[in-house]
Amino acid sequence: MIEPLILSLQVAAITTVLLAAVGIPLSWRLANRHSIAWRVVEALTSLPLVLPSTVIGFYLLLAFAPNSALGQWLISTFDWQLAFSFGGLVIASLVYSLPFMIQPLVMGFRSLDAEQVQAASLMGVSPRKMLWRFAVPATKPYLMRASILCFVHTLGEFGAILMIGGNIPGQTQTLSIALYEKVELLQFSEAHPIALTLITFSLVALLVGHPHIREVRHAQR
Repeated sequence: MIEPLILSLQVAAITTVLLAAVGIPLSWRLANRHSIAWRVVEALTSLPLVLPSTVIGFYLLLAFAPNSALGQWLISTFDWQLAFSFGGLVIASLVYSLPFMIQPLVMGFRSLDAEQVQAASLMGVSPRKMLWRFAVPATKPYLMRASILCFVHTLGEFGAILMIGGNIPGQTQTLSIALYEKVELLQFSEAHPIALTLITFSLVALLVGHPHIREVRHAQR
């Protein structure tokens, strides 16, 4: 169980960091843009919430398979084979966990005082400085909540990463996939520790984030 645990933690940590780097500026734009085009972008970022993870994994597998045009280009140009690899797990997790980072951040940015934002803009503050020096520090509880949700969700993700990563021990077998394998083999005594580990990590993460969630609720009042 140690190898799947380490692999799951690595994927969850990398996914959370990358999604924060991408999600903060994207959420800022989504919170302050109201055109039809940006509404479409916001809908696309929320699509994984309602779309089965196996569908996402299936199309990612088709896109990055070694015999696909994109897959062949990545292999020939960068020597990257994403299908059935650690990189594939990260890509699938980035796509499927995206709304868990985006939605809390958009909510946080939209809760900011519009008059303060407008005043800073009139004073000549650039959008980049506005984001990193004012918006992000002012919405730390939302960022913490988004990071926790993203980490825990990635830790337990199953369908998308199974489709693109398969079940290769030591390479792509995460905790959720290892649990599935044990249950499929009717090895329930070995499945219990894996399931309890996932429950423990999820509960601890939520308890750690609980004070920040309270701050978010207070900020919404």
